Amino acid sequence: MSVKIFFKSLRDSLQQGIYAVINPFVRLLISMGVTPNMVTTIGLLGNIAAAAMFVWIGVDVAEGQPVDFARITWAGALIIGFSLFDMLDGQVARLGNMTSVFGAMYDSVLDRYCELFTLGGIAAYLACCGNIWGAVITFLALVGSIMVSYVRARAEGLDIECKIGFMQRPERVVVTAVAALATGIYGMCRDSLNSFDPNTILVVAMAVIAVFANLTAFARIQHCRRSLSLKASKANAE
Repeated sequence: MSVKIFFKSLRDSLQQGIYAVINPFVRLLISMGVTPNMVTTIGLLGNIAAAAMFVWIGVDVAEGQPVDFARITWAGALIIGFSLFDMLDGQVARLGNMTSVFGAMYDSVLDRYCELFTLGGIAAYLACCGNIWGAVITFLALVGSIMVSYVRARAEGLDIECKIGFMQRPERVVVTAVAALATGIYGMCRDSLNSFDPNTILVVAMAVIAVFANLTAFARIQHCRRSLSLKASKANAE
């Protein structure tokens, strides 16, 4: 079994496991009259709250206060908690027979907003802490994240299926949320005299996203180039 097939199988298994857990809650939401677009909007608001918390912490640091790592932990919890709504909205649409073209577009657009707000908030926090390179790395992670989605959207507009790559949205969300949680928890528990800067955890996670998201974007560009060349060859052969 190739590494690509292994990770796809693992990802699908985890997704099905999560669906098995959340489906009872999904059915409850449907019975309450909650629509997929409502769920999507709630997810966005939660991610905005997480981003605002990062900015709030950063502003306090810029004003001379110590980093409140408890709030960073809460920000990480908000990211992972409200990002689950990204799975909930799709399940509400499918199980509630409420799928629509607009709903799919709305979900995709708000997903991009979630990443813009979340990574933007982290970049602002790191900049306020004086970690300029960390902020730059986070910006590169944001660029990669957006370009992964943009290349897929452009490919689908050309009738090309383009879902390849390791660092897709679920992976990016998990890496960001876990890093924020780890940063906050370590920051609260560490011995400040004998330990490294907790923000290093966050910066390393952003570097991982920056590298692999941009690699994924370029891999998708290459995939589209091959697909278009193949289509052109077939058209010429006919």
